[in-house]
Parts: sequence; C-alpha cells; structure tokens
Amino acid sequence: MGNSMKINKNLGSLDRALRILIGMALFILGFMGYLGSFGWLAIVIGGVFLITAVFSFCPAYAILGVKTCPIDKQ
Repeated sequence: MGNSMKINKNLGSLDRALRILIGMALFILGFMGYLGSFGWLAIVIGGVFLITAVFSFCPAYAILGVKTCPIDKQ
C-alpha cells in the first residue's frame, strides 16, 4: 500500500506507565476544576502525556537524543 510513517519508539514501559498516571491525574484534576485558572494548562499537559504514552514516542526525547526503551524493541 502507500507510504506509512514509522515512528521509532523512545519510551520504555516504566516511562509510559508514569506518563499515563501523571497524564490522567493532570487531566482529571484540570477538568474537575481543582487547579483553578491553571486547569486548562493541566488538561493540555495531561493530554500530551497520554498521547506520548500511547504512541511510545516523545518528540522532546527525540530532539534531546534520549531513549528509555530497550534498544531491541524499537
């Protein structure tokens, strides 16, 4: 078929689990209004954490050359 874009994974299991937990906490706290005027920022940051965890890829890590995943599972 067509050209599919392959993203090299750079997040390991522990990193992904922490991003899911922190992302969900920020998203929920922001959505429920517990963070006041910073709630929208918590929702955005939580969403970014969740998206990067789902795809096992962090653009900031890619720019900095950081990888927390095992080399053989890219």
